[in-house]
Amino acid sequence: MRKAPETAVSKITSAAVSRRGAIAGLGAVAASGLGFPALAQARTKITISEAIHIALYTPIYTAMRKGFFTKHGLDAEISTAGGIALPVPVLLSQRAQFACTGTGMSVNATLEGGKMRCISKIAGAISLFAIAKPGVKIASLADFKGKTVATLRFPSNTISTPTYMMRSIGGFDPKEAGVNFLELPPGAQAAAVKDGRADVAVVFDWDASIGVNQFGLELAFSFADVLGPIAFTSIFCTEQYVKENGEVVQRFNNALAEAMKYLHTTPDAHAEISRAEFPQVAPDVIAAGSKNFMQTKNVVPRNPVITKVDWDAIMKHESVAGTLKQTLPYEEMVDTRFAEKAAAEFGLPA
Repeated sequence: MRKAPETAVSKITSAAVSRRGAIAGLGAVAASGLGFPALAQARTKITISEAIHIALYTPIYTAMRKGFFTKHGLDAEISTAGGIALPVPVLLSQRAQFACTGTGMSVNATLEGGKMRCISKIAGAISLFAIAKPGVKIASLADFKGKTVATLRFPSNTISTPTYMMRSIGGFDPKEAGVNFLELPPGAQAAAVKDGRADVAVVFDWDASIGVNQFGLELAFSFADVLGPIAFTSIFCTEQYVKENGEVVQRFNNALAEAMKYLHTTPDAHAEISRAEFPQVAPDVIAAGSKNFMQTKNVVPRNPVITKVDWDAIMKHESVAGTLKQTLPYEEMVDTRFAEKAAAEFGLPA
């Protein structure tokens, strides 16, 4: 279940977020001896363009709701672009300074002349699950052979990731092996399994937990457990913005590092943020989904550093899945200075 944007760049920052962020920020500033006028003058306004409003981006929402952006001198807001590729034109038109979306979009933009630099990792694994009726067991990728799999519509990762993994890890082509991807609108995947149109559904949370809690299905397979660490979702900026606004980029990473540390060191933090951010999702679904997010290794990063291992994995993933024209090297696309400094001063080790 997703919160649809009201417009292509609709603002999702609520008054509650602003109030909480302001309170936390005022406390930090008071501790440093600055008064309110100084706070207003010191904060730099930034806009983060997120692809869609999704639980995978919880580190960003945590930095907003817990006041970490404010603490580090940023007046941040989030706009929802409405699709995985759409944050790119938002950045190029200077309606936002930071994009939060699939890492491959930074490469495609750069190849087309809009040079980008990846500065932070948001999701370090893919919180993608197969859900099925009780008793349907999927012990390996080979068990998908011959099955009808309910997914979102291509180029969703609910199709591209299984395709990549079946080809590169499973050693078979899904089409030749009789895998039929049943492409459906958002929210329809669990129902397709329940009514027998599909054998399994490949979904992200919250949809996985909705399938379990509301449709009586079970988690049958975790793609993250097989795929391992990968820079699945990143923050990137235009190359020019990074060159001209290094201090702002550093403060952004500082806030993000603190948010990730908070999620990993504060019990039930993910669920707390998610209940506020996704009020339309049932509390039992939030509880189950948040547990999945925090217990599935690497999904919520311990710090925002994009490693070469992360980068090489996403380049291979996107190339085999057919979503990249060509890959670009880590050294050209990733500027890790800011995230490494932030992790050392405000975050957790890897």
